[in-house]
Amino acid sequence: MREEGFEPEVLVECYRHMVITLNRPRAINALTTEMIRSIRQAVKEALAEERVRFILIQGAGSRGFCAGGDVKKLAEAVRENDFGRAEQFFKEEYALDLLIHRSSKPIIVIADGVTMGGGLGLSAGADLVVATESSLMAMPETRIGFFPDVGATGWMFLKCPKGYPEYLGLTGYEVEGIECVRIGLADVLTRRGQLQEMREALVDYPGEVSSDRSVAREEIKTYLAPFFEREAPPRPEADAWVETHFSGKFSVREIMAVLSQCGSTDPACGNTHRRLLECSPTSLVLTLGLLRRNEGRPLEEVFLAEERAAGFMIRRPDYFEGIRARLFEKDDHPRWRPSSLDEVRSDEIFTFLEATDHPESAAGMASAVKR
Repeated sequence: MREEGFEPEVLVECYRHMVITLNRPRAINALTTEMIRSIRQAVKEALAEERVRFILIQGAGSRGFCAGGDVKKLAEAVRENDFGRAEQFFKEEYALDLLIHRSSKPIIVIADGVTMGGGLGLSAGADLVVATESSLMAMPETRIGFFPDVGATGWMFLKCPKGYPEYLGLTGYEVEGIECVRIGLADVLTRRGQLQEMREALVDYPGEVSSDRSVAREEIKTYLAPFFEREAPPRPEADAWVETHFSGKFSVREIMAVLSQCGSTDPACGNTHRRLLECSPTSLVLTLGLLRRNEGRPLEEVFLAEERAAGFMIRRPDYFEGIRARLFEKDDHPRWRPSSLDEVRSDEIFTFLEATDHPESAAGMASAVKR
């Protein structure tokens, strides 16, 4: 078998449906700009080809569907002050994600193993997201000096129970297996050992699918039902805790203060408080601001705001520092600047967020980004 570097990073097969395989298994299929372009081209071809009834997107290897964007490559661009290259990645990634959300044909994603960041961006707009007992889903960006993007500051409110958009977005909490279904990041669970048989069943899918995407989703889901496991068991106490501490909150400082206060009697408060202390203070403030701004807005507006926010954050020292500490040198001790919530210039971030509501105020936005 040829080494990965000599193989296409995206494999495309066309039956009566199209199969798109992310093919960087050693990097857990982390997305590059070239991969994004290849995936987008394949999706557009599938949408234009009459005989293609639906699209299946999956990842190569056993480690995961997609670990997100290739942040090491992005960090290299930032280190070289080539912000335009990094911004182009985000622009094209978000355009692909929006294309999936707006697809006229049903899309199935097999989210086996690690599915984080940009991997969730690919799956969020799919009609059927299949998790396995090995699935691990998260938006861990605040831990590397960024924010949960790929439309997550908008679509999480459509998928997740109250409080979970804020909780997942701020903490980067990792959701496993059946919990991915319960929290709304996946639709169904199947066993990893059944995936190949399920893929083969899709190749043999009988007949046509409805031209109505929502009806087609139910048709495919019913056809594949024998492969799916039980419904996710409810966890009302956990849901109530998340809703109480995170739903609708406007201030990260207030969230932290409450968690600190209850930490001595409630382990969940103490653990979450410690986890938030490990995140970039600037990222936390921006993330909560974006969540409040983007809740209920059209996805087109969400992606536009996130595109501007990406340009804002990659120019901050925390972005490269977070990647250095978590991924390059792996000392796991990022030196955030500023180092505490009290030092974060919240007014500057809120001014920037206001500028995203008024695109004509380009000068104000550019000034905020350069600071």
